[in-house]
Amino acid sequence: MTDTLYLCLSILTMALVTYLVRMLPLAAFRKKVKSQFLLSFLYYVPYAVLSAMTIPGIFFSTGTEVTAATVISASVGFAAALVAAFFNRGLLTVAISACCGVLAAELVMMLIV
Repeated sequence: MTDTLYLCLSILTMALVTYLVRMLPLAAFRKKVKSQFLLSFLYYVPYAVLSAMTIPGIFFSTGTEVTAATVISASVGFAAALVAAFFNRGLLTVAISACCGVLAAELVMMLIV
């Protein structure tokens, strides 16, 4: 299979999956949803999916090899991001806080070792 054909099929597949994910709830729920449980569930799904996609990336992004030092620095950055998010800061502020937390932890560990 050529690269161009593979790329076109990949884009078509992604477009189809994206369309189905957006279209199926509209087709399934024609009336207004009144169930408090279902409304609550649907409200928190985006946060749960984002967390499930982001948190593993946090702990594997600080180095090619997972060691205690990289897990500690990633945890410090994660904690800094949580604190900034808890105080309703914007996305850029949360990301910068996480980066500064990782940098500070890496610098402290370099001084200790």
